[in-house]
Amino acid sequence: YGERAIEVGAWLDAFDGESLRAWARDLGVESYVGTSGRVFPMDRKAAPLLRGWVRRLRDDGVRFHVHHRWTGWREGMLVFGTPHGESIVGADAVILALGGGSWPQLGSDGTWVPWLRERGVRVAPLLPSNCGFDVGWSDHFASRHAGAALKPVVAHWIDANGIEQSLQGECVATATGIE
Repeated sequence: YGERAIEVGAWLDAFDGESLRAWARDLGVESYVGTSGRVFPMDRKAAPLLRGWVRRLRDDGVRFHVHHRWTGWREGMLVFGTPHGESIVGADAVILALGGGSWPQLGSDGTWVPWLRERGVRVAPLLPSNCGFDVGWSDHFASRHAGAALKPVVAHWIDANGIEQSLQGECVATATGIE
């Protein structure tokens, strides 16, 4: 978080796991703490939590404009492509949920990065948050298990400082390896 790391860190310290659970409970969603220490909705589904949060935000006057694709600026105004044609908008404040660059088929293609940089906004390079590697499965394994989720998985490794590390998560078997 750059020069705001201390400030953002304080926000995150103040909004700990119990605070998150209280927030979810206030939206009507019970939760639990998993063995990893992370908080999960009791029914393991995020949709009810998201619906409750969106409902609360709308009740508080927040307006959502979905199915809008930001296409840049024109004369200081924001320009969006919408299902009903182009929309040009002026605003005092805007939250842009732009996505990264890893799902172009769903609109997350990173085309917005240079537009913000041209305006002097520092944008960190888009990097993948997941990775994959090839395993060389047998045809038998690949034909039966490609696309299958593997969870939970615990990875163990020794870092560059010689310290043993481990992390629990999940991955997917692909036709050629693991992602």
